[in-house]
Amino acid sequence: MGTDVSAVAAERRGFRAVLAIPDYRWLVIGLAISSIGSWAYNVALYVYVYETTQSAGWAAAVTIGRFVPSMLLSSYGGVVAERIERRRLLILLDLTSTVVMIGLAIVTGLDLGALVAITLASVTSVIGTVYYPATAALTPQIVGERDLAAANSFESLVENVSTIAGPALGAAVLAVSNVEVALFLNAATFLVSAWCSSRIRTRSQPTDVTEGGSAGVLRQVGVGFRAIGSSTTAAVLVAMCVAASFMYGTDTVLFVVYSEERLGIGPDGFGLLLAGVGVGGVAMAPLVDRLAGSRRLATVISLGMVVYTLPTLLLVWIDQPAAAFAVQVVRGAGTLVVDVLAVTALQRSLAPDLLARVFGVFTALVLAGISLGALVTPILLRATTLDVTLEVFSVGVVVLVVLAYPWTRRVDRETTSRLAALAPRIAAFDSVGLFAAASRPTLEALAARAEEVDLPAGHRIVTEGEPADAFYVVADGRVEIVGRGEGTTERHLAAMGPGDYFGEIGLLEEVPRTASVDATTDVRLYRLPGEAFQEALAEGSASMAFLESSRLRWAQTRSLTSSPTDAPTPT
Repeated sequence: MGTDVSAVAAERRGFRAVLAIPDYRWLVIGLAISSIGSWAYNVALYVYVYETTQSAGWAAAVTIGRFVPSMLLSSYGGVVAERIERRRLLILLDLTSTVVMIGLAIVTGLDLGALVAITLASVTSVIGTVYYPATAALTPQIVGERDLAAANSFESLVENVSTIAGPALGAAVLAVSNVEVALFLNAATFLVSAWCSSRIRTRSQPTDVTEGGSAGVLRQVGVGFRAIGSSTTAAVLVAMCVAASFMYGTDTVLFVVYSEERLGIGPDGFGLLLAGVGVGGVAMAPLVDRLAGSRRLATVISLGMVVYTLPTLLLVWIDQPAAAFAVQVVRGAGTLVVDVLAVTALQRSLAPDLLARVFGVFTALVLAGISLGALVTPILLRATTLDVTLEVFSVGVVVLVVLAYPWTRRVDRETTSRLAALAPRIAAFDSVGLFAAASRPTLEALAARAEEVDLPAGHRIVTEGEPADAFYVVADGRVEIVGRGEGTTERHLAAMGPGDYFGEIGLLEEVPRTASVDATTDVRLYRLPGEAFQEALAEGSASMAFLESSRLRWAQTRSLTSSPTDAPTPT
């Protein structure tokens, strides 16, 4: 598994780079605080239900009750995240979660029963089905392509730290107080998260997912399913995440029972085992950004799945909490690789206006995996034994990963072929000095969004005075820059050939085209849409030297087109 030089350079930027972005800091602080509170609430809820019912089936009902409604509604959650400005949406969702969590605290305080508690918990989970697609779509907009893997890795690091701190906090609160206090605490974290979201300045542009009113709900949701189904890469990545989620679903039931029957530390030990997964994720987080540069990404994700699932087999012979914790640490490293790399690859491979809807579908499929795992675990426990159940889940998923390897290799081959096809465009963008500060993933993304255009000699490519909507790189042939300015006669301004570029002035200065461009020979161009150009500027990929050079060219163009005398031709 190799990484290129720019990927290593991006890894060195790492967490420091993304945390230097103010909006990202506010986003991740809010996520961290609410996540810690949610994990504390997670432990408190499972303990409350299990102690109230003394039933593994009811423990499974917690998982199923929270995730099945979310699974059914999350596809539309992605649609909602496209239709509403995302910062405002995050604030609204946090405030709603605060109200629901206060209600849940009252229910447990009055001991109204497991069923009512699970019902309110499901409402909070449904809210999360909108929250996750919104943040998944907002993150690339805030950090840009270059720092996307680092941002996702850091968010997973936060989640894993929360997996350690949250259950520990929940256990501590339960030790000195009761379940309702843990739930009120979680309500307070949602309030803090809403305040953090209010500090974000980045705004998203809502998408008309109704396509002018012609698309109904099913068609709006279907966009996400079609985007995943039409791409082998997306389908395999999603399948890996669903398999990992299935294992998590089994964990939510299995480890409550394992903690009490095998480790002898009661159902509260579930929090200890979750914390072990978090420790493994924290340890792995600094390495994941580097793995994101691998050209065999799907294979790396498959290995991550094996590391996550196979160590569960060791628990058959372990009855000491410390050893079980160590196994969970290893598993946590594996699941982090799967989650971060799969999500990052999906974000990079999909169009920005599809991201929220695709991640809404992604969430639905992930929740389906969790729910299925939680559903079959108590059935298998009743039909067999704890040891057999551990063996079936650990070995069974590994067998599925091995059987799926032909499709995994196909993804890697498709990635290699796609990059080979993009190589001329990548080299073209890299060679002109346009994005001297750009990472390899950024160049690949720009090349993928660029269109190859072949035009005959004499064709007018852009016209002075028209809106600026694209940036061009000359791949082959020659073009002439002409301008009229304040006069009536077009004058020659410059001649350009392979490796030269034009069209940046109107995009940079937000003005109409300052000159016309004609093909003097048959010409091949790489046309980059204006929005992709602006996004690259927003993430700081363009060098300062390039920006100053472009502004100088604009000044020279204005001088040439307004002066009645000859002047030097700009380059």
